[in-house]
Amino acid sequence: MKIFFAGDHAGFELKKDLMEYVKSLGYEVEDLGPFSYNAGDDYPDYVTPLANRVVETGFGIIIGGSGQGEAMCANRVKSVRAAVYYSGDIDVVKKAREHNDANILSLGARFVSKEDAKAAVKFFLETPFSGDERHIRRIKEIDFV
Repeated sequence: MKIFFAGDHAGFELKKDLMEYVKSLGYEVEDLGPFSYNAGDDYPDYVTPLANRVVETGFGIIIGGSGQGEAMCANRVKSVRAAVYYSGDIDVVKKAREHNDANILSLGARFVSKEDAKAAVKFFLETPFSGDERHIRRIKEIDFV
C-alpha cells in the first residue's frame, strides 16, 4: 500500500521524519510536497493533490502547524475522511479508522511530539475499518452531503 505525504512549511521537518519511519514499517511512500522549506508556502497547493490521490488508492498523512486547515482542505474532496490528531489519547486515531474509515491523518506539528506522531501514524496504518453496517451507512451519508 502506498502512503502519500504532504503538508506545509510548519510540518516540513516532521514530514521528513515520518516518511522515513513509515518506510521502516515496510510501506511505500510518496512525497507530494513541499520538497524544500519555504516559509511562504500554502498547504492547499500540496494537500489538495494528496486528497485526490488518496481517493484513488492508499492513505495520506498531512502535516501542518495545527493540522486543522489541512484537514479542512482535504475534507473538501469527496470520499476523503481526514482525522486530526494532536497528542494524548491515541484511541482517537483508532476510532477514526474503525468507525469512520479515515483515509487521511492530519497532524499539527506545533502540538504533537515526534514520538506521539509516530505512534499515531502506526495506529492509523494498522487499524482496520470495522465494516459495521452502521458505520458504512454513516459514511455513505457523508458522501452525499
